[in-house]
Amino acid sequence: MFFAKPGEYEPCGMYTSGHIILLVITLTTIVVALQCTKKYNTEQIRAIIKKSTITLWILEIIKIIFNLAVGHANNPNHYVPLYYCSIILYAGVLSSYAKGVLKKVGDVFIAVGAIVGGGFFLSCPNTSITMYPLFHYLSIQSFVFHGTMVYLGILVNITDYVDLKITDLKYYASLLAVMLVVSYFVNKALETNFMFISKNFPDTPVDVIYKLSGNLFTPVMCVLHMILPFGMVYPVRKLAIKLSQMKKAMG
Repeated sequence: MFFAKPGEYEPCGMYTSGHIILLVITLTTIVVALQCTKKYNTEQIRAIIKKSTITLWILEIIKIIFNLAVGHANNPNHYVPLYYCSIILYAGVLSSYAKGVLKKVGDVFIAVGAIVGGGFFLSCPNTSITMYPLFHYLSIQSFVFHGTMVYLGILVNITDYVDLKITDLKYYASLLAVMLVVSYFVNKALETNFMFISKNFPDTPVDVIYKLSGNLFTPVMCVLHMILPFGMVYPVRKLAIKLSQMKKAMG
């Protein structure tokens, strides 16, 4: 079952007991990991990012090999890492091994995109568990992958490893712009839908945007990718800082 082909077993499905089990285990692990590492210093956190990035790449490579082995070679959507959540693979490398502006780009994506992308998947995992059973590699891998994203995103924020400022939008948007341009041309060449900017994705929030934007779907999706996640995380972080300061002042 662990490496079964699609269709061999009944899929776990979303919002089922299996989904809840995976979600509870993932969230519990995130909380425990944060408790254990929230007082780590800068070098220790960077080491965590490095180890996590290597682990995520290993998990992704196994996923790619599996999808090729079961006959998905003609559908790059199944194995080419060009989706929003795939960006953590590249941002992790920049954060871990680059310096200066490139490291900043990686750090900011982890602080923003990792939380938004990972959190959205955990609440709406409409890929792996809709195709595979609970105890399948891809089902478990997807929750480990996205749970790690959420953990890293929260960690770099609560420890101030990344001191997120409004001007950091340019670092986040620049990385997204590169990924969007690459995805657009790959989609054109291979008729894929990486970053969900070229075609509709029914039964998801993308479907709403697709219907409302009409012929402007692609540019609208690109702008949303480059702005919306940052606009979600930045105010929450600032509010959390203010609440923390108020609590210290009162106590």
